[in-house]
Amino acid sequence: MPQTIRKLFPPAAFVAFIGAIFWATSLGTLPPAEFTFNNGTEIKSLDPAQVTGSPEGRIVRALFEGLYRPDAKTLEPRPAMALTADPKEILTEQGKIYTFPLRRDAVWSDGKPVTAEDFRWSWQRLLHPETGSQYHFVLSAYVVNAAKYNAGIVDPGDQVEIELPNRLRSQQLFPRGKMLYGKLLEIERPDASGVSEIQTENEKSESKREWIYTVQVDGVKRRFSQHPPPGQAVEKCLHLLLNFNQVGIRVLEPYRLQVELKSPTPYFLYLMQFYVTVPVNRTCIERFGYPDWIRPENIVVNGPFQIDFRRLRDRIRLKKNDRYWNASAVQLQTVDALAVESSTTGLNMYLDGDVDWMPSPPSEVIPHLKGRRDYHSIASLSIYFYRLNVTRKPFDNPLVRMALSRAIDRKRICKAILRAGQEPAYSLVPPVLPDYPAAESPDYDLKAARRLLAQAGYPGGRGLRSIEILFNTSDGHRKIAEAIQQDWQRLGVDVRLRNLEWQTYLSTTRKMEYDVARAGWIGDYPDPNTFLDLFVTGGVQNETGWGNRAFDQLIDQATQEADPDKRMQILHQAEEIIMGELPVLPIYFYVSTNLVKPYVRGFFSNSQDLHPLTSISIDKVEQKKDRSRRDGT
Repeated sequence: MPQTIRKLFPPAAFVAFIGAIFWATSLGTLPPAEFTFNNGTEIKSLDPAQVTGSPEGRIVRALFEGLYRPDAKTLEPRPAMALTADPKEILTEQGKIYTFPLRRDAVWSDGKPVTAEDFRWSWQRLLHPETGSQYHFVLSAYVVNAAKYNAGIVDPGDQVEIELPNRLRSQQLFPRGKMLYGKLLEIERPDASGVSEIQTENEKSESKREWIYTVQVDGVKRRFSQHPPPGQAVEKCLHLLLNFNQVGIRVLEPYRLQVELKSPTPYFLYLMQFYVTVPVNRTCIERFGYPDWIRPENIVVNGPFQIDFRRLRDRIRLKKNDRYWNASAVQLQTVDALAVESSTTGLNMYLDGDVDWMPSPPSEVIPHLKGRRDYHSIASLSIYFYRLNVTRKPFDNPLVRMALSRAIDRKRICKAILRAGQEPAYSLVPPVLPDYPAAESPDYDLKAARRLLAQAGYPGGRGLRSIEILFNTSDGHRKIAEAIQQDWQRLGVDVRLRNLEWQTYLSTTRKMEYDVARAGWIGDYPDPNTFLDLFVTGGVQNETGWGNRAFDQLIDQATQEADPDKRMQILHQAEEIIMGELPVLPIYFYVSTNLVKPYVRGFFSNSQDLHPLTSISIDKVEQKKDRSRRDGT
């Protein structure tokens, strides 16, 4: 079977062979790890507040542990740093206040205890506007006053905190400069006459730097500004924010953490097992700063593994953290996460026995993998889609966006290219949530697409500038981009392709320096909101420039609705809006596909493709048999 599989992609065989030799040589210079998997790319960061992708998430979840950890089979929240997940023990009757008892036997890898204050400080760092986390909404959308703190919004009468410009290291947020606390009395805004009412977010942020705040500090009125006007008695500050004590995150006792929500949130514990909510070590961060604190020789963790070493464009080796509170249940001693971007090279390494787990094998071989005991496939709570930059012409025109969507032959992509059971996507929310009826956009219709493009003023594509599709380096992404390029060329549109390595791709899309950009999203929790609230106006994960007030209001309304059926109806209405305007083009719904060696135990297919390393072990007897069969001995 392996030789049959290899023959399916002869044009790539030589490249894959060279790549496999490189990785085999690299592996040969090291003693093998007990468990090795292909992580797909070089990770962007290991700072939980900064990472956004699945490759980073796999490593962060191994190094750190939050209040809850997903069950390897069901993904249900299981107690981790928190002692219980029973709502009767942690949630008030009104459903808005959680009180989490924390385990007392949990310590950092430096031996110091993990306490409720570690969570409070870590979440303040996540929410602080200077951190710039793209995932702040995991807290800011739900916790009382968290959004106000994150956005730097204050009103007269608020209790505020003022940071003075005397940091030990000016470019590092922590440790902060001298902090003052008081009551905000007045805000003086500069004369805005002659200034356009339409401002970008950067322009608004810059104008706020001129504002003057009068604060009563210890009984004395003092005036502060980030950019004090010359010749006035105004003190310079780095930040003036809502006092974090007003945010609904409280330390009741060293091992009791309380969180107050704006409204009941049935999936809140699922959010608490997301990797951005893990605690990070304050002493480590304040000593080394970012990014030095995440270097292998510096990082302090509380999870089941530590970093042994990291080799760029090669691997991260993890080793078991013997100080982890549940270390006795962790079977693996060492784990290698390889940064192999080519799926063909990764497959060769798997077939050669150099890799134990290969996520997302090449689409060409999928039909030949079905039925093998080492092939795992399941419908996934995730979507593959294209973002459109609506701040650029012609994507500001909804008719153009609809024309491009209707010209994509999604069924052909799924059947001819992907071939693993993926379903064409015409909605944003995957069809794996039983209580939610998705709102769909129209199906493939080339004639209708041509009519729409003509209505937009571009008959036969005439007058339409060249369009560029951006994607991160991957064999699969390129094939899909090439198929869509052909579809759009049938409209008379000139289409160019551009691929970037992972970190540059993330930076480029975040800065919206693209026309059309490949994207994917795995649901963070089993609810439509995890897909829909990405696209609220100005949302950090929006990255399209699109906004719709009615859509925003419906998303906000859904967070306030306690009736489950009514809430689903509200979210459906919101999805109807975004599928009508199409700032994003759904392409297909993922199927989670993995190749896993038969001797690997504790690997379970699930809809979010999460596979905790804490549940995985190696059957040494079966491993020896597998190697003997492969070697022909």
